Amino acid sequence: NVGSDPLFTYAYMGVNGGFVFVSADDPGMHSSQNEQDNRNYAPFARVAMLEPSDSQECYEMARDAFDLSEKYNTTVMIRTTTRVNHSKSIVEYGERREVPIKDYSREMGRARFDAVPALSKKLRVELEGRLDTLREYSESSKFNFIEWNDKKIGIVTSGVSYNYAKEVFGDGASYFKLGFTYPLPINKLKEFSRQVEAVYVIEELDPYLERQMKEAGIECIGKEK
Repeated sequence: NVGSDPLFTYAYMGVNGGFVFVSADDPGMHSSQNEQDNRNYAPFARVAMLEPSDSQECYEMARDAFDLSEKYNTTVMIRTTTRVNHSKSIVEYGERREVPIKDYSREMGRARFDAVPALSKKLRVELEGRLDTLREYSESSKFNFIEWNDKKIGIVTSGVSYNYAKEVFGDGASYFKLGFTYPLPINKLKEFSRQVEAVYVIEELDPYLERQMKEAGIECIGKEK
């Protein structure tokens, strides 16, 4: 929360090198004084967001987030929760890549990072354009995928809630597992909803996924149950 003001401003500026930060929530207040759903910061600040559900995805998303940040000139938020952070599992590593340092000049800084109102008004237009591009990317992201089983129940979920859902329903439901959660792959979600009899949204804390799906006209059952 203390860092939200510079975060919002930096989202306008874009990035020179990759910029990725981690925000860890604590559903159930295992060691916190309040339950805060920081997923809301992604649409609030208009930055891309990834949500890992296990140790392997923590590794893969942290690695790919930097590529995503540089390719789309965007800040990337990785949102985790207590149960993911405290989990342990085997992780397969990839090959280390050496990446050259990005050049920076004072002239570049004045043109992009001097956040006076006159410049920020122009950068706001660019920010909205980046979001349109990220929406297209979300539809094909490898972190958003479907697992087909019984089509009577379709479950949309993300993060550790995906593991909870699989533990309870097993092969008795089909799953849309979201890992790239802002912007959401709305078109892919609509297609999933058309192929199952009922869509349930399983998520912790706020109805973050549910709210956006209903705004897009996708019928689903979430926090009301």
